[in-house]
Amino acid sequence: MTSLSADTKLSNATLDRLPASVHRPAYDRTAVTPGIVHIGIGAFSRAHLCVYTEERIAAGETSWGLIGVDPMGPALRDVLRAQDGLYTLVVREAKGDAPRVVGSIVGAYCLPDDTQEILARMADPATRIVTITVSEKGYCQDAATGNLDEKHPLIAADLANPTAPRSVPGLITEALARRRAAGVPPFTVLSCDNLSENGHKAHRIITRFATVRDAALGAWIEQNVAFPCTMVDRITPATTDAVRADATKLLGMEDGWPVVTEPFIQWVVEDNFTLGRPAWEKAGATMVKDVVPFEMMKLRCLNGSHSALAYLGTLLDRETVYDAMSDKLCNAFVHRLWAEDLVPTVPAIPGVDVPDYTRQLEERFLNPRIRHLTIQISSDGSQKLPPRLLEPALERLKAGAEPRCVAFLVAAWMRFLSEKSESGRAYKVADPLAARLTAIAAEKHGAAALAEALFGISDIFTPELLTFEGFRKDVLTSLESILSLGTAKALGKFLGA
Repeated sequence: MTSLSADTKLSNATLDRLPASVHRPAYDRTAVTPGIVHIGIGAFSRAHLCVYTEERIAAGETSWGLIGVDPMGPALRDVLRAQDGLYTLVVREAKGDAPRVVGSIVGAYCLPDDTQEILARMADPATRIVTITVSEKGYCQDAATGNLDEKHPLIAADLANPTAPRSVPGLITEALARRRAAGVPPFTVLSCDNLSENGHKAHRIITRFATVRDAALGAWIEQNVAFPCTMVDRITPATTDAVRADATKLLGMEDGWPVVTEPFIQWVVEDNFTLGRPAWEKAGATMVKDVVPFEMMKLRCLNGSHSALAYLGTLLDRETVYDAMSDKLCNAFVHRLWAEDLVPTVPAIPGVDVPDYTRQLEERFLNPRIRHLTIQISSDGSQKLPPRLLEPALERLKAGAEPRCVAFLVAAWMRFLSEKSESGRAYKVADPLAARLTAIAAEKHGAAALAEALFGISDIFTPELLTFEGFRKDVLTSLESILSLGTAKALGKFLGA
């Protein structure tokens, strides 16, 4: 293929140059007006929320355009602005790539550069929903309690200067305060993050922040703002230069920040919106009264097994989820984890067979065309382990069971903190507590010392969990095995292989 000229880039002006094989907006984008502000406009949201909304805009619901906000900096904002909000979604199917250009984003901003413009958008009566995908750490929560971390540097700064917020709770609260002052009804806050009861968490944290700032404002938010829960299920690896190169070949032009994803998609939403919403159900979303059973199934069965493949895979030099799930030992471990420790904690869901859901998960994990890196999934373990694995382990312990697979995984995570695989390959632990965790791993020699030091971090291990001496012993036994035999042999021994 010949090299592209510097100005051959995806934009409104170049849409008509796309190959016929590329699906693209067929509606008048100039007629689309914003109705949703989305905070955290990364790959995950652009593989689900933006796609469902695109379908409804194309069907004529043109008042639901998305304003994207990146709380991490200007890089993605600048790309989206240069491309008029357009981006490519590359769906990796077994038979090949199915590219689609999505046009639901009609504006892009970032913190802290555009704070006042973002607040103006959020305070605008046309904005009826504010959506969030900022991961666990974006909520500025206390990992041990799930409540607002009032000592968090961003929270302290926002309380001192509430009209120039940097945190997500501070930004949403200030926007709601401006609407309240102007007599504008509040928008709905819709969390799409992989958090247990994410809407309830957003409600609790934002209401607490507002109350600390101004008790009357906190009471108004408590009484008037809807915080529906959601569950999103679509595997979306990080965008790499290889993905960009693939998108360029498919489009015949450049896209600075395409998104790659799997064919499977699921979105379950609690139908509780104060100022209306797009008819997302007509685009395939499931609108329900109670999301909790669905999100528990996904959080534990998908995300829990993802964490298992991340830590075991990284230690065993398995670069991707596909590589890890193709490993006979890792595959057998995940099946046992599902059967013994996770599936029994998922509540019954009418019309859903949870074991069948795990069989679908295995097929998705074994898609060789989805390069979902194990080291990427390993990030933020101190915040992901509790909801994905430790909470179901506690439920099993209370039921009289012995969640030994979770115990083995906790031990593998402890070994993972050494930042060196079994072959000696170095990697970095990405975690809000990385400095503390890696220092413990470097200083504590021997399984007993390492385990006890890490058990002492209450943000991860609750006192209630640690009252179960059998669980502590299982973790220690597994850690001793991993440290003495190596991960592969310890895993084989654990499985009886």
